[in-house]
Amino acid sequence: MKFKDDFFKLVNKIKSNENFAFVRFSDGEIAIMQNKRLVLTDEHVILGETTHNFGYTTRDHKSFDPEKHQFLRDKLLEAYKYKADNYFVGSLCRSCDCASAEFKEWMLAEYGDIVENYTFANLLVNSNYPLFANHFMKSLEDKKVVMVCNQSADLSLMPFEIIKDFRVDKNCIVNDWHLVEDMKEYIQTNQIRDTIFLFAASSLSEVLIYELFKDYNQNTYIDI
Repeated sequence: MKFKDDFFKLVNKIKSNENFAFVRFSDGEIAIMQNKRLVLTDEHVILGETTHNFGYTTRDHKSFDPEKHQFLRDKLLEAYKYKADNYFVGSLCRSCDCASAEFKEWMLAEYGDIVENYTFANLLVNSNYPLFANHFMKSLEDKKVVMVCNQSADLSLMPFEIIKDFRVDKNCIVNDWHLVEDMKEYIQTNQIRDTIFLFAASSLSEVLIYELFKDYNQNTYIDI
């Protein structure tokens, strides 16, 4: 199954110390790339012209306004279309039955010519989470890791050495863009090489990974 093949391709790159980047474009990223209003609150989710009667915890609140935040859409499209050796783009399943199936043709058209590094957005999550927990996490046990995550995250039980963490707050997709330059300065100043960067920062993760890998591909950057 290609899911497992692609998953273990990334795990084996970690084990062999081969640097790469993995970005993933799922429902939220697709909405922004299609220039749809996106709002996540406690009580509801607004997607385009539709309001859904479910919500997210405070730390996950976010808002994309097409009239104010075009910079985010532009960068997501750049990150999605970027092609380079060891830059892996997770998108829709090619035999897609998931919730984003209706966008399959649009996503493929936006990406352009399909290359070997075009893979699945769900590679490390959802039904693949057991693989992530049992294999991916173990592959990091002897690695140096930098984390990008919510300010309330507790990293004390992580099974690997965290040498640095960068924190984000609510609506980081539009409020925490300073991290692009902050992280580049950190890498440059400290001559960071052969280090694993793990990102849990919503759609900002894709922008950060894209910008960092372009300039500093001697490290590995993964949206988890």
